[in-house]
Amino acid sequence: MMEENSITNNIIGFLLVALCWGFTNPFIKQGSRGLENIKRNNWINQTLAEIWFLITRWQYVIPLLLNLSGSIVYYYTLGQADLSLAVPITNSLTFIFTTLAANLIGEEVRNKESWIGMAVVVIGVGLCVSSKVNNNN
Repeated sequence: MMEENSITNNIIGFLLVALCWGFTNPFIKQGSRGLENIKRNNWINQTLAEIWFLITRWQYVIPLLLNLSGSIVYYYTLGQADLSLAVPITNSLTFIFTTLAANLIGEEVRNKESWIGMAVVVIGVGLCVSSKVNNNN
């Protein structure tokens, strides 16, 4: 029973990581709009101007901090987890959460293949998790 509880905690941790990483990606992209318009005379001034632009925009900073908090949870959970669960859960679900968040803020998912692919990903991750839970009983 202790092992199953640990796996469940890891899965919850990785879902939280995927949510932090994926859901914030479109907001980070949206918050950095205008960065391409900054033009300075040398690379040092360019870099400093770009950094200043980003750190003074709450629309960029808040999603970035949430995204980075996902990395902290990932680091913590990874120390206790099975990598064969960690990688498929976080990476594939990050893609799904990114797509869903982008759709929520008005970026359209243009084709049905994307939605079918996300469904297949959810099924695949479910099979991986189910396999691990069943093998540990």
